[in-house]
Amino acid sequence: MWMNLLADETQKTSSFMDYLWIIVIIVVLVAFFIWSFISQKKKQKTFNETINAIKPGSKVKTIGGIVGEVVEINDEEGTFVLKTGDSEGNYSYMKFDKQAIYQTDAKPEPAAAAEEKKEEAPAVEEKAEEKTEKASEEKKDETQDK
Repeated sequence: MWMNLLADETQKTSSFMDYLWIIVIIVVLVAFFIWSFISQKKKQKTFNETINAIKPGSKVKTIGGIVGEVVEINDEEGTFVLKTGDSEGNYSYMKFDKQAIYQTDAKPEPAAAAEEKKEEAPAVEEKAEEKTEKASEEKKDETQDK
């Protein structure tokens, strides 16, 4: 009789342990998928910043393996013109979609540097306006003195 009671008790704990392992496995899988999603978003954001940093003169390699120099960029259409050729002066120009870029030497500006440039531009304009205002005031003073 005692054996039957002990057997029932071990079955109850083992079934709970089975559920516990299943729950742990599910939590680990969910965490892995979330981590994978976040890292993929980060890679996509970095890639988009790199594509947006491309300017005429940047070296580019397309997904088709064509290597050249960017000549023109059309942001409205999302395209760029690539100049390819040899060292003898035989050049060819091809138009590609921006999504065809595989590698580039263009480096995106860090976010902090981009914000500083945006802040500096108005400050420079304000200084220029102040100088012109001072110069116009000085001219008015000179004309009034005469």
